[in-house]
Amino acid sequence: MPTVRFIRRFKPYGVGRALRNLALGLLFCAAAAAQAAPPVLVAFGDSLTAGYGLPPEEGFVPQLEAWLAARGSDVTVQNAGVSGDTTAGALARIDWTLSAPVDAMIVTLGGNDLLRGIPPEEARANLDAILTKADEKGIPVLVVPISAPGNYGVDYKTAFDAIYGELAAKHGALLAEPFLAPILALPNRQQALADYIQPDGLHPNARGVALVVEALGPKVLDLLAQAE
Repeated sequence: MPTVRFIRRFKPYGVGRALRNLALGLLFCAAAAAQAAPPVLVAFGDSLTAGYGLPPEEGFVPQLEAWLAARGSDVTVQNAGVSGDTTAGALARIDWTLSAPVDAMIVTLGGNDLLRGIPPEEARANLDAILTKADEKGIPVLVVPISAPGNYGVDYKTAFDAIYGELAAKHGALLAEPFLAPILALPNRQQALADYIQPDGLHPNARGVALVVEALGPKVLDLLAQAE
């Protein structure tokens, strides 16, 4: 009678458990990495945000990031400033800007609308739409105004300057003082312009940016607290 051999297939002991543990470990590492990643703060604006006329390390974004780091706030500040951008141009790119994960946003726009004499109601509508986009994604916003000059008349200045506070209240956003206020509020205005503004008369130099960041920094910390 022929010999019948029974072949038993052995499954290596613990392979299933090992694979399961490996998968759990990878998930844990991914979660830990996500938790360890610093929050992302987007500085959304025009040339003032972009750091026009300055070396990259002396612009608004790197100086703000360094200011925050010096106070124990580990934040990645992304430069979403485009020189020459109006509120309409900014609205056209806000969806792309917010397509990546964003934890908080600073909005500084309106200077180029002023330079072009764009009606305040148009600037208001564009800024309103930008803040609505942030609301839809649950992103807290700090609104940084731009003060209108008086050369367009009192009515224009009053209407334009009112935009920022009214929209901040409407959207529940934080409101800062105007971007250049720390420079323009210095006792000797002519000397302040010579010391802290570039020769174009519009953009702060590195020392001027430092004044802006020092004044704006506490509001940014408030903003980041909302994003936690």
